[in-house]
Amino acid sequence: MSFIAALPKAELHVHLEGTLEPDEMFRLAARNGITLPWESTDALRALYSFTGLEHFLPLYFEGCKVLCRREDYYDLTAAYLRRAASEGVRRAEMFFGPQTFLDRDIPTADQLGGILDAIADARTDSGIDGALIVTAQRHRTEAAALELLEALRPFRDSILGIGLGSAEAGNPPSKFARFFAAARDEGYRLTCHAGEEGPPSYIREALDLCGVERIDHGYTAAQDPDLVARLADDGVPLTMCPLSNLRLQVTADLSTYPIAEFMKAGVLVTVNSDDPPYFGGYVNDNYAALQQHLGLGPQELAALARNSFLGSFADRSEIDRALAAVAEHEATAS
Repeated sequence: MSFIAALPKAELHVHLEGTLEPDEMFRLAARNGITLPWESTDALRALYSFTGLEHFLPLYFEGCKVLCRREDYYDLTAAYLRRAASEGVRRAEMFFGPQTFLDRDIPTADQLGGILDAIADARTDSGIDGALIVTAQRHRTEAAALELLEALRPFRDSILGIGLGSAEAGNPPSKFARFFAAARDEGYRLTCHAGEEGPPSYIREALDLCGVERIDHGYTAAQDPDLVARLADDGVPLTMCPLSNLRLQVTADLSTYPIAEFMKAGVLVTVNSDDPPYFGGYVNDNYAALQQHLGLGPQELAALARNSFLGSFADRSEIDRALAAVAEHEATAS
């Protein structure tokens, strides 16, 4: 674990709302006069055993109700970035879904303002480079996604990219092809959750119909050898989340997790935490789980760290500096 702890890495698949620790959830609830449906943090944690996304998401959205004011979003983001920096994360490209909070009439300026302030402060205080990817929720309509895009316009220069998340089953990427086209026209980087619970065809749709640059999850690509070859040939990054996939029963056993298979095929796979308190671990815990269950050694772990920077939307100069840091760490540890 010591090799992993100091290994420079990027995290490309983490939902800010999903980094809300139970203690912090109860603290924010008290601050905002909200009564949670659980009597204690232990009672809440006892529910962190899921049968799938359909079981997890209601609990996730219930927790989001404690985020009410600008300082809540600041505190949420600052806490995650401090934790990430302590785990060797040098760059974090974080997802956030404003639609959840717009439903409660919380201004976009309060939501994004708190997040962006925390990113700026963390860059100075912890040296971690944070960036924001705003996600639309696929259980809603494409019209709602386009409305979200319009609401983001005042913040365009501060947002790195646009993504698509939430319940995948029955909500194919093709449903949002016009949304992604509009986001591309605005100059955003594009990524899409696909192939978590959805079939390989959803990954193909995200690439072919939505023109995304990166696939979030991509687990089910393992069912389609031609798709795996295409991902490798085209250099499409996958932001995989082992502990999330285990907790949501996407995979039954990490000893058969396809990330090693993808690596051997030349796919640019990365390791991430998704919603860490809910799924049993932050990014280093995910690296450690792969080390334990797949027998990955320092060379493979360093390769995954390199992939995390190569798969990022960072400037090339920043990527090159990070790759040099990974190489230095690998050489020192050998």
